[in-house]
Amino acid sequence: MRRHIGTTITCLILLAGCRNTDPHSPASERGSAEAAPVAVTHWTEHSELFAEYPPLVAGQTSRFAVHFTTLRDFKAVRSGRVTVTLRGGSGDTQSFSADSPSRPGIFGVDVRPAAAGEYGMGIQLETGGVKDLHDLGRVRVSRTPQEAAAAEATGYEHEGAISFLKEQQWTLDFGTAQVTERAMRESLVAPGEVRQVSGGEALVTASVSGRLEAGSVVPRVGTMVSKGEIVARLLPRVDNPADRSGLELAINEAETALSLAEKEMSRAERLVAAGAVPSRRLEEAQAAQATAEARLKTARERLARYETDRSASGASSGEQSGFALRAPITGVVTELGAVPGAFVDQGAMICRIVAVDPVYLVASINEADIAKARTASSGEAIVPGLPQALPLGRLVSTGRIVDTSSRTLPLTYQVTNRQGLLAIGQAVSVRLYTTTRKEALTIPLSAVVDDAGTPVVFVQLGGESFERRGVRLGVRDGDRVEVLQGLNAGERIVSRGAYLVRLAALSTQIPAHGHVH
Repeated sequence: MRRHIGTTITCLILLAGCRNTDPHSPASERGSAEAAPVAVTHWTEHSELFAEYPPLVAGQTSRFAVHFTTLRDFKAVRSGRVTVTLRGGSGDTQSFSADSPSRPGIFGVDVRPAAAGEYGMGIQLETGGVKDLHDLGRVRVSRTPQEAAAAEATGYEHEGAISFLKEQQWTLDFGTAQVTERAMRESLVAPGEVRQVSGGEALVTASVSGRLEAGSVVPRVGTMVSKGEIVARLLPRVDNPADRSGLELAINEAETALSLAEKEMSRAERLVAAGAVPSRRLEEAQAAQATAEARLKTARERLARYETDRSASGASSGEQSGFALRAPITGVVTELGAVPGAFVDQGAMICRIVAVDPVYLVASINEADIAKARTASSGEAIVPGLPQALPLGRLVSTGRIVDTSSRTLPLTYQVTNRQGLLAIGQAVSVRLYTTTRKEALTIPLSAVVDDAGTPVVFVQLGGESFERRGVRLGVRDGDRVEVLQGLNAGERIVSRGAYLVRLAALSTQIPAHGHVH
């Protein structure tokens, strides 16, 4: 973070190292008298114009440095034609143009008025097939440089202003917005807590006493599982695990019975083929053979489970006969009750699963705001660390009993949490918007900077001049906030990159103004 701030300050200092000397204008034409420069800032719907030029003198060339910024992204205009027009009272018009910028965003235009007097001045940008005209009102063309030097400068010096050059604005994340009046919804803010929904918790338990397969993977705490997903396999205990000889005897008996059944089957097939016995005899032999095969398979599986229990080794060869334990809901594993390879009793907990989408958000409303909260039409959750608020879902329940210790009433909302931005138990803030609306001066919330506990904004006085101004804020509505004191309608404030202007204000090495064009 410190490296980022240091890099930003270095960038501001390097970009600001320029002066208001125009190398393109010959000294003879600038005259011996140093007239104070003129600066003008103007906005249209599409662009911002910031122009710097020496006072106009009849018969002499004044070099205009015209800075154009697109209000769509607040970046420099990189192509186009700029025309400066002087309109006389008698209808005569003089035009001076530059067909392309000398540098991105900066057009150098040489203006040489023919005669002294009052003129209407306009600067037009033609780019991308669009003509954008800035009408700058009346300007005076002096007869001599001495007369121009005696005139008062306009629009350039702002006492105590913060300098933030166009070259800085264009290369950094910067933007401005107007202070506007609009309808704001009243709101109230209350503390909230994220909780699991009703029925949002389930236990996976052992259906029989047995051993968790050593080869099965029981999900770790924090693992997301889906409903129906197998979370473990359980091998039931054998009836008498100490009697290995009895299990082996059962296998031998089943093998002998199967051998006799197979022989009887062959004999029945021959007799039926010869017509010596009815076909029913063959069917009985087939049934006896199938029964003997099933008994042998069961005996072998019982012995395999015994060997698994005794040796605590991997999965048994009879894995298909184990019990598959499945997740009853979709959620996160929050607790484990057993590990693979362990013996568990019937009903023992294997793991606990908690649903995390959707979740409940319980807002604790101060008893003084209960009536207002009941008129809320919508709301949002303000989560620490998230740049955007999350919309509240439907209201699930409204409490009827005030908590005697906190003097609050709970309001429970259901909130979708597909991206996992909310954690069970997390503390958040809840903003509820009422149905009451009022007209108010508003600014984007992003324009407000916390300066040592005081909310401040940076007002654009001119193209490259800004003023730090403390404000008193009112209600918030979405991404806008009411301004009760400190701003006037129509003023422009820094809405994006305000902290960069604050850094520029803190740096004593940045010059007041100036360019080389």
